[in-house]
Amino acid sequence: MASPQLSVQLYTVRDALATDLPGTLAGLAAAGFAHVEAFGFLGNAAALRAAYDGAGLTAPSGHANFLSDELRFGETVITIPPFASILDDAETLGIEILIDPMVAPDRWASRDEIEKTADRLNGLVDVAAARGIRLGYHNHSQEFHHDIDGVPALEHFAGLLDERVVLELDVFWAAIGGADVPALLQRLGDRVRLLHMKDGVIGADPFRSAEGVSVRLDQRVAGEGDLDIAGILAAAPAAEYAIVEFDQYDGDILDAVTRSAAALRAEGVR
Repeated sequence: MASPQLSVQLYTVRDALATDLPGTLAGLAAAGFAHVEAFGFLGNAAALRAAYDGAGLTAPSGHANFLSDELRFGETVITIPPFASILDDAETLGIEILIDPMVAPDRWASRDEIEKTADRLNGLVDVAAARGIRLGYHNHSQEFHHDIDGVPALEHFAGLLDERVVLELDVFWAAIGGADVPALLQRLGDRVRLLHMKDGVIGADPFRSAEGVSVRLDQRVAGEGDLDIAGILAAAPAAEYAIVEFDQYDGDILDAVTRSAAALRAEGVR
């Protein structure tokens, strides 16, 4: 298969988007991006589609939670909209691959919970396919905290999925979780269609730490951290998109995104 296409997860530039949506999108286009991965688009898809079109950008993939009924952030509870509504907004944006970005850590701790999540995802595939949308899942580190019969939870999960479901492997989070990322990609094979090509220092896992999300991640420009970027890309020949993302970065984020894109292009990403 051809080398993956370059994209950027818009969560990376969330602060800039909040203050200057058109200017930030124009900056990404000027940096050479033709594709973005959408987030936070529920209820605002038409306006975002107009902004993406205005910058000459497409959103072939996007993140939205659809495998949970609600999200909890401390005392804050967010109810997830009906799946049909999520698909309406995804279709408005032109999203072809809709990714659930996170299922809570406790749902990866047992066989029963993993199988419930897989069943829920499989049960949505036909509904999404009728809209021309593929479904997938994006990992953090918690999917590597537990084994099922000696197999990491993420891999057990993958083995339960409808063949049409894809995985978006976040290579940094997989490494934080303890995975040998190129070896993992080889085992997952064609299931992995998107890569979050983060780099950085592989340090404390905030999903294991008593301090939780207060752990500061040391993420760096692609090629400047601990990850084997070339080896990872070589181990994922079926990947359709290589997506730049930073959860945290100390510095000029557009500069970091631009330099990461250049590093990925040097490795054959187009």
